Amino acid sequence: MRQKVTNRNNNSANYTLPAPTGGLNARDSLDTMSEIDAVVMDNYLPSDTKVSLRKGYITYANLDYKILTLAEYSRPAFNRFFAFGGGNVWDITSKNNIKKIKDGFGNNQWQYIQFRNRLILVNGQDKPQTFYIDENEQDCWCDAAFEGDNLHAEKLINVAVSKQRLFFVEKGSLSVWYSQGVGEVQGTLTKLDMSSIFQCGGELISVASWTQDGGQGVDDLTVFITSKGEVAVYSGNDPSNSDDWFLKGVYQMSRPIGYRCTLQYQGDVVIISEDGYVPLSKALSQDKANASQISFSDKIRGLVLERTKNGKNKSGWQGIIYGRGGYAIFNVPVSQQFEQHVVNLNGGSWCRFTGIRSFCWGSFGDRIYFGGDNGVFLFDEGYSDNGAHICGVVEQAFSNLGNPNLKRIQLINPRTKSSTKYALVVYTNMDFEERKVSYAETIGSGGITKWENAGWSCLKRPIGTKWATLKGKIRNQWIGNSATGFKASVVFKTKTKGNIIEWFDTGFRYEQGSNIL
Repeated sequence: MRQKVTNRNNNSANYTLPAPTGGLNARDSLDTMSEIDAVVMDNYLPSDTKVSLRKGYITYANLDYKILTLAEYSRPAFNRFFAFGGGNVWDITSKNNIKKIKDGFGNNQWQYIQFRNRLILVNGQDKPQTFYIDENEQDCWCDAAFEGDNLHAEKLINVAVSKQRLFFVEKGSLSVWYSQGVGEVQGTLTKLDMSSIFQCGGELISVASWTQDGGQGVDDLTVFITSKGEVAVYSGNDPSNSDDWFLKGVYQMSRPIGYRCTLQYQGDVVIISEDGYVPLSKALSQDKANASQISFSDKIRGLVLERTKNGKNKSGWQGIIYGRGGYAIFNVPVSQQFEQHVVNLNGGSWCRFTGIRSFCWGSFGDRIYFGGDNGVFLFDEGYSDNGAHICGVVEQAFSNLGNPNLKRIQLINPRTKSSTKYALVVYTNMDFEERKVSYAETIGSGGITKWENAGWSCLKRPIGTKWATLKGKIRNQWIGNSATGFKASVVFKTKTKGNIIEWFDTGFRYEQGSNIL
């Protein structure tokens, strides 16, 4: 709970500012932003009572190729994990027994679905593939057996399941192919031409099953999404039966990005679009002009718009739920690198991960992995990025510290908990300034340090005193910080490996009133 200002004498006051548990805010102006939000929040995860440095990653499988797809096959006692890159597919279920299954593919970006204990995969260039465990409990990977009038199976680019039927998107068209019979995983596909339904042209991008109760039942809807942002919603079970297939409406939303633009979450479908990460339940009930007020990613919409402006045509966009961590990750290509927009699924607060070069993400069991330049990496493991430092930066929103008048901050006290000592740079920016202090500088760069003149928290001088731990207890120590102004922003920077860091709040001691300038 936020502590009120406490007067120590006529001019001195204390104030306790909670850590920025509100998360990243790229929507509001600096002057109106809540003090528990952050202007920058890189590699720190916000939760209800604290912010914590994210964990790192380690090498899981060295494959010597850029990995663009990770796919899980889940069946009790027969779980499998596959990686795709360089025209190859590997079984990487066991990191100690990696096996190449097949090669010669022309496209490594596969879309897939598991249905009736079969993994179905398509990429718009190669023959569709399927994986299953046969009656002899043997692994079977082979070309999928689909046929149909004028069907060119190599053109199937996306796949989904709705109402117990497989639906396939035909690349470069407004046509979808669906299985004739309920529950079929091979056999004849029937074409459904939707060019008369959509009025804006473009091509079909994705199909999704949309429900309001979080399960599968008679109220499920089948959704078709085009590259122009048109969304057709159907009820019913059989597209070949006009008495059992009804168009509920065609809606307009922001344009989706890529074939991996959908993310199923609690019965809803979140769309990765040019306007942000938008749930269908919100996007289709309002017009596009209101999207920023209802978007799943409303609070970071400014950041998303900046990224989609220049990167919407780049590959790598993808969303994934990480249940074990309690957050969702949206992978975002940025120039030649990547960043991840991360949302706490409990509180809805956002942050950003940096330093993770991930071309794709996938889950296996309850763990999460990503494909890199030369293999597969296990994320949320260890306290370094494969041996490199994790650089955490938080710039908290500006606060008047309980007093709208001019003040001079004398001392600050960042209350943290960590597993070992770590180098910390912490200071205050005043009145919307954007002062940057390097990771290598000490906290006392302005000549004021922790009660003495020795340099500390310095990466270049490891013999200096670092921010210490107290056997798992919260560290509570005041630091000199001379700054004058009306509003203050705490900048909290760490560069560490082999450490857990949790930040709870920051104490301020400042002089208020007249005659402080």
